[in-house]
Amino acid sequence: MRMPPFWPAGLAAAALLAGCSSLQSSDHFLGFITPYRIEVVQGNVLTKEQVALVKPGQTRSQVRDILGSPLLTDVFHADRWDYVFTIRRQGAEPQQRKVVALFDGEKLKSIDAPDLPSERDFVASIDTQKTPRKTPKLALTPEEIKALPVPPRPEPAASAPEGPVRSYPPLEPRT
Repeated sequence: MRMPPFWPAGLAAAALLAGCSSLQSSDHFLGFITPYRIEVVQGNVLTKEQVALVKPGQTRSQVRDILGSPLLTDVFHADRWDYVFTIRRQGAEPQQRKVVALFDGEKLKSIDAPDLPSERDFVASIDTQKTPRKTPKLALTPEEIKALPVPPRPEPAASAPEGPVRSYPPLEPRT
């Protein structure tokens, strides 16, 4: 009995797929090299300080001036503005926050802003530097300046000849 011609190709494809499934889905190569991942920031960063400035009874334009343009405005729910903020950075946990502003006509009725961080907490949460770097020294002390070797004096350049080197005939005849 003879095997179909596609049997070896199918067996090879199955073996390759099985080999790929045994690899770890880690983002590290050899344990210490990580690929670059682009930072994705969407929406408006809203903090406790900003939301504290918004009070019920303010107009839509006042709310927009304080919080910025809403990320979502629904045609079917014109009295609701959604502010959604997401950030994905390499080396930090993804963050997502949602703030909902409800209006009654042109006036703000209420704002729902659960667990917003302060500005200081937000900056600390996105700071992914693992080890503090030592700041480089940018100036020398007078003692260090005196200890520097004296640079050699450049030799004076040969002086250029003065006056014309060649005598050229006049371009126009003399009269």
